[in-house]
Amino acid sequence: MTDHVPYRAGFACFVGRPNAGKSTLTNAIIGSKIAITSNRPQTTRHVVRGILHRPDSQLILVDTPGLHKPRTLLGQRLNDLVRATWSETDVVGLCIPADEKVGPGDRMISKEISELKGKVVAVVTKIDLVSKGDLAKQLMAVSEMAPFADVVPCSAMTGENVDTLVGVVSDLLPESPQLYPDHMITDEPERVMIAELIREAALEGVRDELPHSIAVVIEEILEEESEGATRQHIYADIYVERPSQKAIVIGKGGARMKQVGTQARREIGKLLDSRIYLDLHVRVAKDWQRNPKLLQRLGF
Repeated sequence: MTDHVPYRAGFACFVGRPNAGKSTLTNAIIGSKIAITSNRPQTTRHVVRGILHRPDSQLILVDTPGLHKPRTLLGQRLNDLVRATWSETDVVGLCIPADEKVGPGDRMISKEISELKGKVVAVVTKIDLVSKGDLAKQLMAVSEMAPFADVVPCSAMTGENVDTLVGVVSDLLPESPQLYPDHMITDEPERVMIAELIREAALEGVRDELPHSIAVVIEEILEEESEGATRQHIYADIYVERPSQKAIVIGKGGARMKQVGTQARREIGKLLDSRIYLDLHVRVAKDWQRNPKLLQRLGF
């Protein structure tokens, strides 16, 4: 007679300072692109839920913005969003990159989440970037931070130990029937995902010039028949804070804007499994990150 293995289902979130690899790890676990990624800190601005279906569990992963010292009203609201999210999840994964020393930001977050009733797992990310010796030192340093339920090293890029991490987190979930239907991999609204893919394309290549100043609003999505096939016609506005930033996004002779459109159209086409016509405009909303009315207009 075999032991009965209880079915488990629940929510887990990855937290950490900006650029700790949370979104890349979420995408690697779900096996599909649900969170946009960038080497720019604070790329994630929404709480994105990805759903992983396993024979004995359903893991709902919540990707959150990086916790940081806020300089704007937007930054303050993103931090509030992170704290509200982790207080409602069953398991919290604190992501700390293997290639950066444990810093004050990591310790601050660790202290905050140690007060949660949920179970906290330390996740040492980006292990493909360090030697085994350096990884061993980092694992020791992380282990000494707090009495974590477990410390798991992994690489979202190579897939190393990702399954182990999923197993550790799933085992900490409460016993529960499944919470989402089998076919769902995210509950993120389509319009939000489309806007995020456009923003990801717009962030590409601007380096440090305007990482946080870009927001995207989908104005309209129309379905139309074209040459016997269905095509999605998407009208979207890319918002920046100053005219000089508008010039950067558009690029010389519109060259950057063309690249943005090409990349976004390709990714949205994969998401919707459809032909895409993308109509993009760049608009200036002065200091929108600090303006409550503009933040609301832009979905924050």
